[in-house]
Amino acid sequence: MRAAQPSTTPYWHMDLPPAPETLAEPGRKADLVVVGSGYTGLNAALVAARGGRSVLVLDAEAPGFGCSTRNGGQISTSVKPSLATLTAKFGEEKARALRGTGADALDWFGQFIADEGFDCDFERNGRFHAAHTPEHYEVLVREAEKLRRDEGIETFAVPRAEQHKELGTDTYHGGVIYPKHCAIQPAKYHRALMLRALEAGVEIAGNCRVSGIGRKDSGFEVITEKGPVSARNVLVATNGYTTGATPWLQRRVIPIGSYMIATEELPEGVVDRLFPTGRIASDTCKVLYYYRASPDRKRILFGGRVSASEMDPAVSGPRLREAMIRIFPELANAAITHSWCGYVAYSFDELAHTGCHDGVHYALGYCGSGVSMASYLGMKAGLKILGSPEGQTAFDDLKHPTRPFYFGKPWFLPAAVSWYRFVDKHPWAGGRPHV
Repeated sequence: MRAAQPSTTPYWHMDLPPAPETLAEPGRKADLVVVGSGYTGLNAALVAARGGRSVLVLDAEAPGFGCSTRNGGQISTSVKPSLATLTAKFGEEKARALRGTGADALDWFGQFIADEGFDCDFERNGRFHAAHTPEHYEVLVREAEKLRRDEGIETFAVPRAEQHKELGTDTYHGGVIYPKHCAIQPAKYHRALMLRALEAGVEIAGNCRVSGIGRKDSGFEVITEKGPVSARNVLVATNGYTTGATPWLQRRVIPIGSYMIATEELPEGVVDRLFPTGRIASDTCKVLYYYRASPDRKRILFGGRVSASEMDPAVSGPRLREAMIRIFPELANAAITHSWCGYVAYSFDELAHTGCHDGVHYALGYCGSGVSMASYLGMKAGLKILGSPEGQTAFDDLKHPTRPFYFGKPWFLPAAVSWYRFVDKHPWAGGRPHV
């Protein structure tokens, strides 16, 4: 039976227990004020609180409202530019350090989940990255060999003739497996992280929008809709929800909606045919799709971008369903029960950024691959605020670029997405295939 109208609440929120009690009103003073209650902010808060600091986390919405509980739950090595691209820009030593940080973040994340004992459906099941043209498959295979040879990243190719062992579709032309990539229930992880932060003494105040941050002799004054808060240190961890409260940062991140749907519970055997190995999946389109089985293997969760401009999830849901059925015709009769959206943040150089501007710490710009990197750079930011040299990262001294006439509203995005869609349909137009 078809759902008349899919819920716009994320599927991930279905089985969460009631949210823990947090502050209705923020305190007036803290050693560290964190703006943003996602993975970055909570990891930084946890480290700082365990280091003896008083910590207050502020969020404009309910804690966890943003993309930390709305993403696809797919975890990669996070650094998008290739070693060759980064070497041309920064030199080989810096390039290897940046790429290595992505692998370090992934390894640290798995260990962190285990050490904390978080119940969040974490699995190191690997990723199948599918080629949407034969040319892209050839490029993927060559790139996979380079990753093994030059960076020690485990990969192996799956030709189209063997594709059904990994993914139940004839749409693609083979792909490459990344065995160390992981999956998680993102909202469960966020909830477990928030509970652990509260246990460590962190105070969290939701529905408390920050409108500005000013300097004081003793540190900073954070202006909120519920009154000012004094702080020795401030960390901005707003990623895709960065506003004019921090105009310098707003000019340096591009908010992009990431849209997802969840099917109804499927008949027995369907998920096993479509995802026989249980791996997460994505493809080589510039405007890519990403998809996976739900942790209980009863549904398919499918994400991507279906429009050049942002739209209501009630509109994006049917379009995503059409794309899903093109890849998996077996799902033609499956109803959609959930359709939702969250905002990620891209940077102009496709790199995450962390540092300190006018004394205010920040970490953001994960370019759609932020589960492990946001957590890792949040942890590192907490260490920096404690004064620990272990907080240093390869990202610390990167220039954080912006563009002329950009003030936080990506007027150029519709044209860029339209061009990428054209290239996806006509690969010859875009030069070298995107991997």
